[in-house]
Amino acid sequence: MLTDSASLAIVDDHPIVLEGLQRLLTNVKEIKIVGSFTTGAAFLSFLKANKVDILLLDITLPDANGIDLCKEVKALSPYTHVLALSNHSERSMILQMIQHGATGYLLKNISSEELIACIREALSGMITFSRGAKEIMARPSISELKDTPQLTRREKEILHLIADGKTTPDIAQQLNLSPLTVETHRKNLIQKFQVRNMAALIKIAAQQGLI
Repeated sequence: MLTDSASLAIVDDHPIVLEGLQRLLTNVKEIKIVGSFTTGAAFLSFLKANKVDILLLDITLPDANGIDLCKEVKALSPYTHVLALSNHSERSMILQMIQHGATGYLLKNISSEELIACIREALSGMITFSRGAKEIMARPSISELKDTPQLTRREKEILHLIADGKTTPDIAQQLNLSPLTVETHRKNLIQKFQVRNMAALIKIAAQQGLI
C-alpha cells in the first residue's frame, strides 16, 4: 500500500537535474521530497538521522560509485527503495545494481509520467524499470555480458590516458577535471569491464581494440 507521504531523496551531482526532479515531483501527492544531494557522503550522513522511503540515485558521482553506494544505503537502511537514475545503458550495470539491492533502474531519457509510475511501483514493493531499461534487459544476456562495454566519450579519453601511463593528477589537469571525478571514471571503467585492477583493464581493452 502507498503511504500518504512517502519520503523521497535525490542524489545527483548536476544541480539542474536536482532542480528539475524537485519541480516535477513536488506536486505528486503521495511523495514528500526530504532532501537533494550532490554527493554520496552527504546523503549517507543524512540517512543516518532521517527516514527515506525511496532514493533516486545517479550512478556516476564525484565521490562514489553508484553500485557501492547502493550497497551502503541498503546496509544502513534496508527498507529504503533505491532507484538508479542514470545515462548508463549497459545491461551489466543494470544487473549489478539490482544484485546489490536496487529496487529499479531508470534511464534518464524517461518521461515524467513514466518516472512517477515507476516510483509508485517501487513503493508498492515491485522491481521497476523504465521502458528503455526493459528493452536492454530483454536482450540476450550471455552474449551481451561478453560484448565490448559501451563507453562514454569521457571514459574513452580517460582509458587512453591511463594506457599512456598518466596518473590521476595528470589526467585531471589535462582534462580540467577534479581528481575525484577522474577516480570515479576509473572505478566505472573497472565495473564495466568487470575486472579487479587497472592492469587487467588495460589488457582487456587492448584485446578488444579500444586502445
